[in-house]
Amino acid sequence: MYHISILAVGRLKEKYLAEGAAEYLKRLTPYARVEIEEVSDENCPDNLSPAECEKVKEKEGERLLKRLRRDTYLIALDLRGRMCSSEEMARVLEKLALEGKGDITFVIGGSLGLSKAVLERAGLRLSFSNLTFPHQLMRVILLEQIFRWFKIARGEPYHK
Repeated sequence: MYHISILAVGRLKEKYLAEGAAEYLKRLTPYARVEIEEVSDENCPDNLSPAECEKVKEKEGERLLKRLRRDTYLIALDLRGRMCSSEEMARVLEKLALEGKGDITFVIGGSLGLSKAVLERAGLRLSFSNLTFPHQLMRVILLEQIFRWFKIARGEPYHK
């Protein structure tokens, strides 16, 4: 069985997002052990210089890297990452399992994204779209997609 972690910067504050995440966590229980772990985000005023933005990402990145299991396969959600269809990602998960990499961690950065160190540690950098999504909403989108990938991999029906 897969062990999937979602490691995210910041807390889900909106009730509707927390409810959506809880629903998909429940739906995923037959397919994998899925857990969500959060690290605190840095204070990030709008007027930060590029150097200050990098410092914020570095501090958040240090917290994320400390929480990674040694042998986990890291997939970083990154705007500049590889775009895949749901079918392609279902195959990626199957391939990882066949390679003995059933321990998978997805990492979602804060509002400024992920540090260079986190991106370098990732086995896959994954982009969901050229659009930008709030990082809290991205958690629900990711959970839905993980559920969809398992349904596809098992040939089970799922709404279109």
